[in-house]
Amino acid sequence: MLGATGSIGLSTLDILSRHNQRYQVFALTGHKNAQLMAKLVAQHQPEVVVMADADTIRAVSDLVGPSTISFLHGPHALQQVASAAEVDIVMAAIVGAAGLEPTLAAVKSSKKVLLANKEALVTAGQLFMDAVKDHKALLLPVDSEHNAIFQCLPPQFDFANPSQGIEKILLTASGGPFRTWTLEQLKGATPAQACAHPNWDMGQKISVDSASLMNKGLELIEACWLFGVGADKVEVVVHPQSIIHSMVRYNDGSILAQMGQPDMRTPIANALAWPERIDSGVAPLDFTQLSHLNFEAPDEVRFVNLRLARESFSEGHSAPVILNAANEIAVAAFLRGDIGFLDIGVLNETLLNTMQPTNIDSIEAVVAVDAQARIAAERWVGQRRGVAS
Repeated sequence: MLGATGSIGLSTLDILSRHNQRYQVFALTGHKNAQLMAKLVAQHQPEVVVMADADTIRAVSDLVGPSTISFLHGPHALQQVASAAEVDIVMAAIVGAAGLEPTLAAVKSSKKVLLANKEALVTAGQLFMDAVKDHKALLLPVDSEHNAIFQCLPPQFDFANPSQGIEKILLTASGGPFRTWTLEQLKGATPAQACAHPNWDMGQKISVDSASLMNKGLELIEACWLFGVGADKVEVVVHPQSIIHSMVRYNDGSILAQMGQPDMRTPIANALAWPERIDSGVAPLDFTQLSHLNFEAPDEVRFVNLRLARESFSEGHSAPVILNAANEIAVAAFLRGDIGFLDIGVLNETLLNTMQPTNIDSIEAVVAVDAQARIAAERWVGQRRGVAS
């Protein structure tokens, strides 16, 4: 479990607790929440625990007390547990680019990888998908939208096969908490308002990305890599109720949609047990209680990040890496109160326009561009903060 203390990790562990005769937890990894990790260790009894640094893992060990558990820390330990021989399934749920290398380690060890870390494909799409093929890993999407698409596509789907008749992927978006806000209102948006998602219970970073539609932009890039299509084959549709999680349109006029409660346990359970289905603990939809389902086009004037993501994928090379790194720095700065909400899009576009594109032919190249973009983004934030003060 890469990212056990996050929202996806906790939802996954809830499902595992319902099926403890079927699944056994080998390793739990987290960042710096020692108290929560100690609680999870007591509940799930893993063999290995990994945290970000020595101080945090020492705190977890002290809270757990005497045990036979191996307590490890750092990036190398993440890769170590993701590729361990004892592991069959890896839930890749670390937020951000930090999840790339451990997720890739799981792929190269031919695991069944449940992908909730979209940044792995955003930053290293071709390299990542080549590794999946070369090492015969089983890659299953966990993001609710991509899992919905996966469920709506035919077995052994191929967009290039005319007999399958697939025309377009329809990627749904809730629109987030600012869907109806004007540009003037968005100037004064606060972190608390951005994190108050109307439908989903998510971490701060993903909540802000949802509010700016960057999350949907990253998902668009992820969908292109997962399903082998160009950006022109993916259409984003705003659906505020988050009941339809995504759709696939066919050339005979049919549209297949996957529907359900806005609860991540549904796609997690689907990927975890695929091709079987297991109880997720999610209540079924009561159609008599659904008064209406609305759909609208996204506004890329107010929410520029969706446009930037599409453009960066079309440009290719290092552009998606730059965009992702810039956005991670921008969101962190916004959450600290150093920049405004609309500055997130300004920073992202500035770096895309000013950083020289480079070829991405190795993971080392991804890491180098990511580091350069973060330095440039931090410099921009510092300058912005200086102007504001």
